[in-house]
Amino acid sequence: MGICGFDKLKGGRQLMRVGIALICVGHINFILGAIVHGTILRHISKPQDKVTAEYSVANITSVISGLLSITAGIVAILTSRNLARERLHWGLMATSLLNALVSLTCCVGLVLAISITVSNGGTNLLSGCNSTLVPAQASRAALPNDCPFDTTRIYDTTLSMWFPSMFLSAVEGALSVRCLLVALILRGVGPCSHPYTRERLEEENAEREKRRSCELQTYRLLSKADTRV
Repeated sequence: MGICGFDKLKGGRQLMRVGIALICVGHINFILGAIVHGTILRHISKPQDKVTAEYSVANITSVISGLLSITAGIVAILTSRNLARERLHWGLMATSLLNALVSLTCCVGLVLAISITVSNGGTNLLSGCNSTLVPAQASRAALPNDCPFDTTRIYDTTLSMWFPSMFLSAVEGALSVRCLLVALILRGVGPCSHPYTRERLEEENAEREKRRSCELQTYRLLSKADTRV
């Protein structure tokens, strides 16, 4: 299937797989962001009224990106089961577009945070310590009595969490873009518009509604016949 391709028979199943992948990736990214905040950033997010903006923004966007990915995944699964529902098309378009933007912002923020941390040797990670003797390399820090956390592993732990989170944010963005393209195809707008696909879905929806109406009328007639007997 190409970038703008959507198979009417297999498209729903493929969209469901994308939704499940978004939910899984979103949960993992959310957990990573929570671990980073709980073990590291809560000690340095505002030490002595000095806000480390690059760390706070990267962590907040990572958590928000995870939550939005879960939401977009749920909407994608619902849309895959109801391809003719117009409201779900717009919902998928809105959530996937928002999640793609937030995921891209998160990825850029994590790249910035990693670059700053590596360039200064991780000394910003020790800004929550009370000691004035901050080493040049955070990986060599040994100030357990003056810091509210273990400084011997903070540099390696932070980077080991940020790199997977950056990769997962990029994956979230790619999956969200795919969901956005599917929503545009279903609505028949944009560069990937296919009016034929939209018309076929509308025809199938009309036939389904007509079939339900006939079944309802049959049920009512049978009910009246039973009451007369």
